[in-house]
Amino acid sequence: MNDRKEGMVMRMSDMVAQAIRDMLDEQDGSAEIRRNELAGSLGCVPSQINYVITSRFTPEQGYIVESRRGGGGYIRISRVKMDKGTALMHIINAVGDRLDKATAEAMLNNMLQRGFLSIEIAKVMAAALSDRTLAHVEQEKRDAVRADLFKNMLITQNH
Repeated sequence: MNDRKEGMVMRMSDMVAQAIRDMLDEQDGSAEIRRNELAGSLGCVPSQINYVITSRFTPEQGYIVESRRGGGGYIRISRVKMDKGTALMHIINAVGDRLDKATAEAMLNNMLQRGFLSIEIAKVMAAALSDRTLAHVEQEKRDAVRADLFKNMLITQNH
């Protein structure tokens, strides 16, 4: 049951993220979101909107997020316009010393959405960064190895 519940949360997160990306596409890269309205239209709780914004719309992933609280409050999300090389260097710098599988996948999806990677390259990178591939690496070292692999793969994409 717990696995099923997590799968439902992931699907809802994917729906929320796609709805926000659609809004950004329709509004030339910048959208004002009213959290409660979006939650109501998607059939989720407002905290789900917060979770998606904080995990998938970060500066490292190419977004600026501003919020205003109160009755007329909103969250404004804007895509940062930058070339592929600059974006990849920002991502490399954002990775740090450790990278978990979920964050790596979110970064790959974002780069794919922005056209910085082909689907084929993204799939190969995801396979290389998977827990299955890193199964022989000690658990406590796995995220450090994943970070090094990811950064080195991105450096080769930039040349």
